[in-house]
Amino acid sequence: MIEQHNTIVVIPARMASTRLPGKPLADINGLPMIVHVWKRAMEANIGQVLVAAAENEIAQTIRAHGGDAIATDPSLPSGSDRIAEALALRDPQKRFQYVVNLQGDLPTIDGLSVQRCLAGLGNEQADISTIAARIENDADVANPNIVKAISPLSDDREVAFARDFVRKVGPEHQPPYWHHIGVYAYRRAALERFVSLPVSPREAERKLEQMRALDDGMRIVVVRVETVPLGVDTPAELEIARQTLKKAP
Repeated sequence: MIEQHNTIVVIPARMASTRLPGKPLADINGLPMIVHVWKRAMEANIGQVLVAAAENEIAQTIRAHGGDAIATDPSLPSGSDRIAEALALRDPQKRFQYVVNLQGDLPTIDGLSVQRCLAGLGNEQADISTIAARIENDADVANPNIVKAISPLSDDREVAFARDFVRKVGPEHQPPYWHHIGVYAYRRAALERFVSLPVSPREAERKLEQMRALDDGMRIVVVRVETVPLGVDTPAELEIARQTLKKAP
C-alpha cells in the first residue's frame, strides 16, 4: 500500500545546464529555484523529500532552508541515475518502496499533479507512473520539443497505459493529444531495473529516456492532469517563472 512512510520524492539537480548554467540556484523572487521545487514537493505531502545534488553548493542551499539533501556523483548520466544513487546511499534498507522523480526545474508545479502521478501506481500492473495534460492548440501539436504521450486518455478516462512517446505525431495517431510532463513515480524495484538497462535504440533515436522502459517491456501508466508546469531551461523561461510565482497566492 502506498503510504507516506514508504514513499519518497527525490529531486535531482545539477549546476551544469547548457542553456542556463547554475540553474538550480537561479534566483526566483528571493529564493533559489531548487528551493521553490523543494517547497512544491513538500506541499504535495506524499512522503519524505530529498534533493539529490550533483554539487555540494546545491545540497548546502537546501539544508540552509530546512530541507534534506545528499551529494551524488556529478558524472552520473541522468536524473534517474542520480535518484537511484541517492536512494542507495540514503536508504540501503529499502524502507522506501515508492519513489517520485520530480525534476529540479519545475518551480511552478502544483502539488496535486505530484499526488496524481504517485496515485497511478495504485494500478498494480504499472511499473512506472507519469502525467500528461491535454494539448489545446495546433502549434503545440506540431512542436517537436513537446513530447506527446500516446495513450487512450480522454475527458472521461483519467488513467491509461502508455503505448508510445513521440515528438512528432503521424497519421497513425489520433487526437486528442497529450503533453507529457516529465514527472515519474516508480516502484523501487522498477527504478533499480530501469537504471541497470542499457540505452535502447528508440531512446537514443528520440532522446527520450522513457523509451528504454517501454522497449524493455515495462508498463507505464499515464495519469491526466489539468495543467502543464513551466519547465525552466532558458533565461526567458526563468523570467516567466519569476512573474508567475510573484502572482501566486
